[in-house]
Amino acid sequence: MEKILVTGAAGFIGSHLVEDLVKIGNSVKAFVHYNSSNYWSNLELLPPKIFKELEIHSGDIRDYDSVSKAMSGCSTVFHLAALIGIPYSYVSPLAYIQTNVIGTYNILEAARIQNSENILVTSTSETYGTAQYVPIDEEHPKVGQSPYSATKIAADQIATSYYLSFGLPVKIVRPFNTYGPRQSARAIIPTIISQLLDPVTKFVHLGNLYPTRDLTYVKDTVKGFLSIAASDKCNGQATNIGMAKEISMEDLVQKIKQLTGIDKPIKTDAKRARKNTSEVERLCSSNEKLIRLTSWQPDYNLESGLRETILFFRDRLDSYKSQLYNI
Repeated sequence: MEKILVTGAAGFIGSHLVEDLVKIGNSVKAFVHYNSSNYWSNLELLPPKIFKELEIHSGDIRDYDSVSKAMSGCSTVFHLAALIGIPYSYVSPLAYIQTNVIGTYNILEAARIQNSENILVTSTSETYGTAQYVPIDEEHPKVGQSPYSATKIAADQIATSYYLSFGLPVKIVRPFNTYGPRQSARAIIPTIISQLLDPVTKFVHLGNLYPTRDLTYVKDTVKGFLSIAASDKCNGQATNIGMAKEISMEDLVQKIKQLTGIDKPIKTDAKRARKNTSEVERLCSSNEKLIRLTSWQPDYNLESGLRETILFFRDRLDSYKSQLYNI
């Protein structure tokens, strides 16, 4: 049985990845951010039979010692730990450098010393900035339009350097916008759904409505991670995970209204809008490489993924503060 480490295991995508890894028979060590309450966030939502199989390791991705200890004995590492909220990266760029850049260095250096066999570093479609052409393939220029995206570009380059300099078997996984159950309210789809479902809110408060995004249901994103992990052809390079389809935020609201059967007016809120020069206006992936190098095919379309996501939020609406802006 292979021993696998997942950093950011208590996060949105991480918790789904952990769940699937256990289901297919792996021994999983879940790296979570240390807290004195032993609160493990999304991992506590896993089915008990999955949760009891986990080895939970509390630490700090910014600390080399805790990272190195967590990686000991693990042949494969899925590195998802990151600060991801773009608005908060305007508030504290240094926190993003420490977590996203230094954290990735810690993983790579520990992997080099321990001769790890398979290292997957999680990137983001935000590294591309506003599309200069579509569909966006992996050769598209990288533009740091926010401190968050700049730190992810840096982390990707460090990962590439460890492949080229030391022969470390690194794969860069570049998901486009992922959505689904367990996602935090700082993301667009939970923001829309929670405001629609909350009987107290009279409007759907949003920022810019014109940007387009390529939305992938979380189970298909996880399937992409597993497919890339299984393919040696992905070593030393980035691979997109996306649906090769785009939808504007305004059209997305209308689709979710239709699926929920709830119609509330949209109110544009200036504090939720990114600065024009920082807003990524268009994202639409090329997934040709992923399909060519792996066995990946999506199981969900936007409507089926949104239906499952809405059901999750209906059952847990009390956990979301829909009337607050989450940065």
